[in-house]
Amino acid sequence: MTLRNRFVTLAALVSIGLGALSTPAVAATTLCHSQTASVAGGTYIVQNDEWNSSANECISTSGGADFAVVNSSMNSPTGQPPAGYPSIYKGCHWGACTPNSGFPIQVSALSAGKVTTSWSTSQPAGSNVYDVAYDVWYNQSASTSGQPNGTEVMIWLAHNGNVGPAGSKVGTVTVGGVQYDVWYARQSGWNLVSYARTNPTTSVNDIDVHDLTADSVGRGYLQNSWWLIDVEAGFELWKGGTGLATHSFSVTVN
Repeated sequence: MTLRNRFVTLAALVSIGLGALSTPAVAATTLCHSQTASVAGGTYIVQNDEWNSSANECISTSGGADFAVVNSSMNSPTGQPPAGYPSIYKGCHWGACTPNSGFPIQVSALSAGKVTTSWSTSQPAGSNVYDVAYDVWYNQSASTSGQPNGTEVMIWLAHNGNVGPAGSKVGTVTVGGVQYDVWYARQSGWNLVSYARTNPTTSVNDIDVHDLTADSVGRGYLQNSWWLIDVEAGFELWKGGTGLATHSFSVTVN
């Protein structure tokens, strides 16, 4: 065997070895029309949650704590509730629960640093109309199989288009060094409190759920005897939304 052929043979063997060691790409899971998927080893659930529309709209997830809107024909009036809320959550959403979440937690036991959350997103502009918001749910009892009857606390990171929180603006507060406009609306059976950042962002790190919870309690919109059951993060869609993405999401219960 010539020296050149030895090198060719060695290169081929190395190539075969590397091929054997390579990991096949994980196929994405596509979810349409309110389908759900357990992700990140069961830690979270990704849900398409198209609750107010029948338009074609789908999201995909790699199976980690991520998802992206891959197509959306949604087109709902901005003066009405959103068409849907593709999102990811930890806890119990309408009785569908992630295992070993650490929830429920009674509000009176929700001390500083007990529950923290981080979230990274992509937010396309253009004619898309949406908000980028957490949905943190509190129920008057420790569990429910349907609509929670306590308080819904939304944390708006940003929005695109002519949309805003429901109800009326009731104040401005600075929590954790971030300034929020505070909005309140009484819904049919529960309170809705929205904290809209005055300085929009695409990502947040280690938001302490206790801080905004305490503010809502102080305003009389939430009771210490109620229970934190769920932390969700996603995009309320009115129009379009293709390209919106959650790159990473975490909820830590200490």
